Amino acid sequence: MSEQDYRQVPPPGYGQQTSSLAVISLISGIASYFIIPLIGAIAAIITGNIAMKEIRQSAGQFTGEGMARWGMILGWINIGLSVIGLCFLVLAIAGVVSLPFCFMPFANMDFMQ
Repeated sequence: MSEQDYRQVPPPGYGQQTSSLAVISLISGIASYFIIPLIGAIAAIITGNIAMKEIRQSAGQFTGEGMARWGMILGWINIGLSVIGLCFLVLAIAGVVSLPFCFMPFANMDFMQ
């Protein structure tokens, strides 16, 4: 018999605990917008995936699938916004897109002559 045959699901409310990796994923996903932009997003995605696997394999012992999922969603959104911002920055440096005058002080000095 395999190990799965001996595993029993604990009764609801007994022995269930929130996965710490799911909590870390959600906190990293939120922190990726304010404190640690790209590193937090990557950490949220990695810990979210590991937490989802841990929750599925725990046979009801761990909860927090929603936190892990939202941590991964926030991480992917942050990475997407970072890529869009990086593309815009590269286009602005290349001169394809012009930034407003307030972003580039002293770029147009013609008014002083």
